[in-house]
Amino acid sequence: MTTWTVIDEQRVHTVESGDTLLIDPTVLGWTRMPDGLCRDEVCVPIPNDVPAGPIEAGTLARLLQRPAAVDPTEHIASFAAPAAERADALRSGTAPDFELPDIHGVIHSLHDYRGKKVVLYAYASW
Repeated sequence: MTTWTVIDEQRVHTVESGDTLLIDPTVLGWTRMPDGLCRDEVCVPIPNDVPAGPIEAGTLARLLQRPAAVDPTEHIASFAAPAAERADALRSGTAPDFELPDIHGVIHSLHDYRGKKVVLYAYASW
């Protein structure tokens, strides 16, 4: 067994699996019900040929209609929010909240600046 890092939107989980990531939907907050996989008020139907228990990561992403990236070499996978949810966030014009340190190490959260104009300068060396 290998330890995989699974990022679900902004939450990080560790999952034990083999070379192919098989993930129990409950790790991502989904429960298997007669209607399909359900989380909060949302239920996603699943075909009868999908076995109970852990589901291959790509299959789970397709069932949940969520983009996913899986790197079997580094044993990491990331599931993004559904496209409709991301589109709603873009239409709202509101940036998602996040925290970053300034050059002095002081943590700043975007929500502290709501209603104010903010310039965020980002730099990457690659």
